[in-house]
Amino acid sequence: MKTIGVIGGMSWESTATYYLELNRYTNKKIGEYFSAKCILYNVQYQEIKEVHKNGDWERAGDILSEAALTLQNAGADFIILATNTMHIVAPRIQKVIHIPFLHIAEVTADKLLEDDIKSVALLGTRFTMEKDFYKDVLIKRGIKVIIPNAEEIDNIHKIINKELIIGEIKDSSRKYFSKVITKLKQQGAEGVILGCTEIGLLVKQEDSALPVYDTALIHARAAAEYAIRND
Repeated sequence: MKTIGVIGGMSWESTATYYLELNRYTNKKIGEYFSAKCILYNVQYQEIKEVHKNGDWERAGDILSEAALTLQNAGADFIILATNTMHIVAPRIQKVIHIPFLHIAEVTADKLLEDDIKSVALLGTRFTMEKDFYKDVLIKRGIKVIIPNAEEIDNIHKIINKELIIGEIKDSSRKYFSKVITKLKQQGAEGVILGCTEIGLLVKQEDSALPVYDTALIHARAAAEYAIRND
């Protein structure tokens, strides 16, 4: 079994989801008392919030590359970055390590194509919805991406950053997400990507008019599969 290097803490709420799912999925696949072999590097989230605020992606690359190298040196066989937004610096991380990097958008695209989803709604932070680093991965795989309007993007970003990252779950926010998802379905989306690893804490399948693709769960399961696969 390979050792999974997890760059977490963005936020700690969703990193807990990763840890649970890595172990639960591994145990389900293998049985007995097996669990995932993993090493967790929990970054200082205050530093990441400052990066978001200042748009200092160079600094973000420094922080996360250092984390990846630490995990590599500690014996990780491959790396996962337990967040969607910070995949904006994934190319930088991949340049400094010599072990595989399992990209969250790539494994999400795999799942969408497996389910024959060709048009998908993308919800996440403002950076994930508006910038190209994430959408381009999906588009290159032949998947059309639909995002909310500017006001909805702003509201979703605020809910993530003011509520979900500190574990605050509000029914009013759940209803808002449901309303946006229904609207995106009317625009042609066949599924919805919960493209921030905290959204799955709030939105479940029963809250959505579209099939839900929770990236935290998809990513964790893909990592567990990769770790137990015989090369």
